[in-house]
Amino acid sequence: MSNTVLGIDLGTSAVKCVLTNNGKVTGTGTSELSLSSPRAGWSEQNPQDWIAATLAAYRDAIDAAGISPDEVRGISLSGQMHGAVLLDANNVVLRPAILWNDNRCTIECKILLERLPEIGMIAGIPPLPGFTAPKLMWLKTHEPEIFAQVRAILLPKDYIAFWLTGVLGTDVSDAAGTLWLDQATRQWSDAAISASEIEPEWLPPLHDGCERIGPLSQAAVDALGMRADTPVFAGAGDAAAGALSIGAASAGKCFISLGTSGQLLVVDDAYYPNPEQFVHAYCHTISGLWYRMAAMLNGARPLSWFASVLKCSVPELLAEAETADLDRIPLFLPYLTGERSPHGDPDIRGSFYGLDDATGRPEMCRAVVDAVAFMMRDAFDSFGDSFTPTDVIPVIGGGSRSDLVLQTLANILGCSVARTDGGAEGPAFGAALLAEVGIGVRQLSDLSFDTVMTDRFDPLDDPALHKRLASYRTLYRALRGAL
Repeated sequence: MSNTVLGIDLGTSAVKCVLTNNGKVTGTGTSELSLSSPRAGWSEQNPQDWIAATLAAYRDAIDAAGISPDEVRGISLSGQMHGAVLLDANNVVLRPAILWNDNRCTIECKILLERLPEIGMIAGIPPLPGFTAPKLMWLKTHEPEIFAQVRAILLPKDYIAFWLTGVLGTDVSDAAGTLWLDQATRQWSDAAISASEIEPEWLPPLHDGCERIGPLSQAAVDALGMRADTPVFAGAGDAAAGALSIGAASAGKCFISLGTSGQLLVVDDAYYPNPEQFVHAYCHTISGLWYRMAAMLNGARPLSWFASVLKCSVPELLAEAETADLDRIPLFLPYLTGERSPHGDPDIRGSFYGLDDATGRPEMCRAVVDAVAFMMRDAFDSFGDSFTPTDVIPVIGGGSRSDLVLQTLANILGCSVARTDGGAEGPAFGAALLAEVGIGVRQLSDLSFDTVMTDRFDPLDDPALHKRLASYRTLYRALRGAL
């Protein structure tokens, strides 16, 4: 009998589907998504576009695997966190989903913190504009006619699960990013719900990641061609699913992700909140585990942004950075969309400082590379003494493809980092592993494994780099709130 399962990852820019059979990837498919920004700082998507993209990516994965849809035995999901999908009494979507990188809720965050000063200890992070709870507060003030019709709130991946099953639900790792979850008890927080002025019955039932939500609905059976009894499992938010993709499912496991956004994630067997440093302390999707994560909105994105400004590719940018005059590198703040960890500063923006008439493209390119590493060092330091890596830190994501980025990162962190063979399929693969647990072909304990390291980068003594780090931090402090 087939042990094939499907992992679906709803990203911001694309939906990715991965088919696995006993942990081996047999087929993948990707379908791109677009963003809507009706006003400056807004970021929205139409949930129906997610369904269309999921179907397209799924068909490509099935074709790549060369199997029949009725061979798929289970489905699980991963997805972008913090978004707000709003349903009415008939479970019809009321408006476009407001996404994680939407900044319209700054005022509501301040109000929520005033109403519930201890929310950072309850929810694992102080209120920030991208999170779900302040989105609903904004809706109540600015779109009261829509707010009056809300009867259910789902996170993005959970809307796909709802389309698949007709059942409302979420997992604890995705719920962790709403500000409504009590991370210590792994239940919805009455205090946070009350402070944000929503109704508790609007929130879906909570599950661990490998728990079954329901079988496929008839509409999903017709669209996918799968068996009617195919189970759908709750899955995980993209951070937790990404952790699973490289075996980070036991206390002490850690990794760095350098994608569009950036993360430093450490798995714990207890809840360790650190709201003052804007370190996210969240439930993992596996019972008995939590994780701490420094979450940077910008990650390796500044590299692709500056490459687009220069009208070149990222590899070309990195090649130019290698030729920079190291005595003439300016400073670059990479905060193109504000920042979360460790600043909690939605208003800061990117900037170059220290340009002179001898500054060229290579020096500016190198400044952007440095800034990616500086951002991660700030994240590293935000953990304090509670995080002291004793081994090589695996690095995943597009930024990990660059030798220059990884060597700069090792130099500024003062510890070894390495590329991995794991994580290539990312959160979609992590979701598939949860589905394998759900159908019984994998044990929960099997989710913790050592990912294979490839290229290792050991730290080199680089006093000039550390001097630029100090200047970088001084520049941020000088510009914070100045404009």
